[in-house]
Amino acid sequence: MDNEKQHIGQLFDRIAGTYDGLNHLLSLNIDKRWRRRAIRMLKPAEQVLDVAIGTADLTIEILRQGKAQHVTGIDLSHGMMAIGEQKVAKRGYAPQVQFDYGSAQQMPYANASFDTVTCAYGVRNFANMDEGLSEMYRVLRTGGELMVLEFSYPTNPVIRWGYDLYFTHLLPFIGNLFSRDKGAYSYLNRSVKNFPYGEAFCQHLRKAGFTQIKATPLTFGISTIYTAVK
Repeated sequence: MDNEKQHIGQLFDRIAGTYDGLNHLLSLNIDKRWRRRAIRMLKPAEQVLDVAIGTADLTIEILRQGKAQHVTGIDLSHGMMAIGEQKVAKRGYAPQVQFDYGSAQQMPYANASFDTVTCAYGVRNFANMDEGLSEMYRVLRTGGELMVLEFSYPTNPVIRWGYDLYFTHLLPFIGNLFSRDKGAYSYLNRSVKNFPYGEAFCQHLRKAGFTQIKATPLTFGISTIYTAVK
């Protein structure tokens, strides 16, 4: 798992072309609702940093809701960002978005550069999660907001059983069928299972220095919105 995370950009480059379509198909478009709700929880800001911007779905939602004047996105996958740039341009947001190639654990931004920092489904891919969270804290201004949207595990045993079945067997099978890269989707399954969701993740946020931490479960706990303040 740790070795895979060292090459996470290459992994996402391999599946970039099918990533959006599979995400929406396999989640029955619920992932779009999750992003909308997460962004509704944020205050409007001037400068927003979207960590692990990927194909820019979260950035587009931020701008659609008028929650930022400008969004800077950083990611380790050129392939994902290339698709994101096309989507942003198609919607007329290109002047408001900057795409930067780089690691969330060593971001090329000055201290207190951003009013808000967001990350959707990217934290679990950090090679060192605590270093990534510390970097988010560093580049956020005092009083600024952090929003992390990430997968979690349902507490209901029936839902949990179905969720486990889906992530362990169905997701890798369909991922291989469409992208011809079963290994990448098997990794995604393992990354969700190994992520310290709920209170465990809140502890990591506290360790990084964040306060006013809140976890909001979505859809039986399949995803969780984490908000915090510097």
